Amino acid sequence: MTGLIEDYALISDRQSAGLVGRDGSIDWLCFPRFDSGACFAALLGDQENGHWRLAPTAGGPATRRAYVEGTLILQSEWDTESGSVRVTDFMPERGQAPDVVRIVEGLRGHVPMRSELRFRFDYGHVVPWVRHLDGRIAAIAGADSVWLDSTVRHRGRDFASYANFEVQEGSRVAFVLTWHPSFADRPDPVDPIEALEQTRAFWSDWATSCTYDGPYKEAVHRSLVTLKGMTYAPTGGIVAAVTTSLPESLGGERNWDYRYCWLRDASFTLQALVRTGFSEEAAAWREWLLRAVAGDPASLQILYGVAGERRAPEQELDWLSGYEGSRPVRTGNGAVDQLQLDVYGEVMDTLWLARSYGVGPDRDAWRIQLKLMDWLEKGWQQPDEGLWEVRGPRRHFTHSKVLAWVAADRAVRSIEQFGLSGPVDRYRKLCEAIRRDVCEKGYDAERNTFTQSYGSTELDASLLLIPQLGFLPPSDERVRGTLRAIQAELVIDDTFVLRYRQTGQGDLDGLAGDEGAFLACSFWLADALIMDGQVEAGRALFERLLALRNDLGLLAEEYDPRIGRQLGNVPQAYSHLAIVNTALHLAEATGDTATPARAPSS
Repeated sequence: MTGLIEDYALISDRQSAGLVGRDGSIDWLCFPRFDSGACFAALLGDQENGHWRLAPTAGGPATRRAYVEGTLILQSEWDTESGSVRVTDFMPERGQAPDVVRIVEGLRGHVPMRSELRFRFDYGHVVPWVRHLDGRIAAIAGADSVWLDSTVRHRGRDFASYANFEVQEGSRVAFVLTWHPSFADRPDPVDPIEALEQTRAFWSDWATSCTYDGPYKEAVHRSLVTLKGMTYAPTGGIVAAVTTSLPESLGGERNWDYRYCWLRDASFTLQALVRTGFSEEAAAWREWLLRAVAGDPASLQILYGVAGERRAPEQELDWLSGYEGSRPVRTGNGAVDQLQLDVYGEVMDTLWLARSYGVGPDRDAWRIQLKLMDWLEKGWQQPDEGLWEVRGPRRHFTHSKVLAWVAADRAVRSIEQFGLSGPVDRYRKLCEAIRRDVCEKGYDAERNTFTQSYGSTELDASLLLIPQLGFLPPSDERVRGTLRAIQAELVIDDTFVLRYRQTGQGDLDGLAGDEGAFLACSFWLADALIMDGQVEAGRALFERLLALRNDLGLLAEEYDPRIGRQLGNVPQAYSHLAIVNTALHLAEATGDTATPARAPSS
C-alpha cells in the first residue's frame, strides 16, 4: 500500500526525480527525465507497478527522517528491538547516467534488513528481463535498462528481486541503481561514498549564493532547495511538480500531469530567485523562457516541455488503478492547446523584472516582446480558458484581462525605464482601454467586488492578485471590497482559499466532483492582507499554512481540511514559490532584512 501524499520525500539530480516513502520504499522514479516513463510507479497503482523498498525486515515507518541541511540528501532512521539503522537516499549530480544511491549504516546493535525491488518500465506496464551479469543485476526491456550494483546478492521470485542481510553498528552497505539506454555501452558505476560527498559539496556550494536573511529563513531555504531540485539543469526550466495524476480529490477525475514548465509560474519564479540571490538560476530560467516562446505569438502556449518542447499529448494509462482509486491516470496535458490570455502578461512581466534586476543580456528579447504585443492588441478581447485551464466553454475571465493590462503596462515601463524603442503612446491607450473594460464589466458595484468573469456573480481567488500586479492599489475600495468578499465566500476555516466555487458552475471546468483548497491561493490571501496593512493577520495565516508542510518542509498542490490531508501533485512549485514570496512580503512590511517586494519602479 502506498503512503499518504505528504509521506513522501523528494530526491533529485535536477534532471529526474523520485519519491521515497516513510517506509523506505521508492514508489515513484522517472528516468532519464522528469517527464520520462516511470520505472517505479507504485504511487499510481500498487507494488506490482514497480517500487524499491529498503528497510528493516520488521517493517514500519521510519522512526525519524530529515534532509542533510541545505540538501536533498534524505536520511531515514529506524529504531528496532535489536538496534538502530540509517538509510541515506540521494541522486548524485548527473555524470554518465542517472543514478539512485542508497547507503545503509548500522548505528546501534544489529538490524536485519530487506531489499525488495520490482523493476517496471513505462509506468508499470512493462516487466523487464532481469538477470545477473558480471556481479550486477540488469533489467532490460526495449530501449530501457537499469543496473543494480551492490555487495548484497538479490534473488529473483515472482518477477521481483529480494535480498536479506544484516548490518552491525559501524558497518555500511551501499546500493547504486543506474539507468541507461539498453543499446548503449554500460556506464561505469559511481562510487557511492564519493558520490555522497560530491553531492553534499554541490548543495553546500549552491547555498552560498543565497542572500535571504529575513523571517522564516528555514522555510524559505527549504523551498528554494526544493525548487532547485525541480529545475531541469540542461535548460533551466522548472517543472510544476515531479508527479502526474495525484488527485485533487480522492477518488475523483481531476488528475493531471504537472511535469511541464508553465509560463504563468515565470514571474513568481524569477522574482523569488533574483530576490534571494540566485541570479544564475534566474538568468537560465529567462533564457529557457525566451527559447520556448520564440516564434509566432499567436501560437504562444501556456506550458512547454523541460527543454521547450511544444507537444504534450494527453493520454490515459488504463492499466494503473490510480492513487487511492483516483482515475484516470494521465500523461501529457491537453491544456497545452488552450488559449489563456494571462500568459502574455506573465511573459511581459517576467522580462521586465529581469531587466529591472539586471539579469543577463537582453539579446533579442524586446523584439519577441513587440511581436507578442502586436498580437495582444488585437486579441485581448477574446474569451479564453483562463488561469485555471477550465475545460468548459471559454469566458471573459477578469484575471485574464487584468494580465492583458499587465502586458501593456510592462511594455510602457520597459520603454520608459530602459530606453527601448516602441509605440509607447499606443500601449498607454491600450492600458487605459483594458482597465476601463475590466472596471466596467468585471466589477459588481452592488457587492463592491470584482468577479470571476464578465457578467458573472461568482468570485475567484485570482482576484487577490490585483494589487500585487499593480492594476489597482491595495487601498482602492474595490480591491478591499474584493478581499472582504473572498474572505466571506471562498475561505474555509479562516485559512483555506478555494479557487472558486464549483457549486452551480458545472459547465465551468467541465469536470465532475470537487477539489481541495489550492494552497497558493491561501498564500495570496496572506499577501493581500499584508498589502492591506493587516500584517499580523497575514503573518498568522502564513504560519498556519507553513504548519501544513510535511516533516521535511514539503507541500503538495492542495489541502483538504475535511480529512486533514495534502492533495494533488507533489512537491508543487507554485506552493513553494508562494512560501518564498509571502516571506518576502512580510520582510518588506516589517522592515526585516530582505529586498523590496517588487523590482524598483524607476
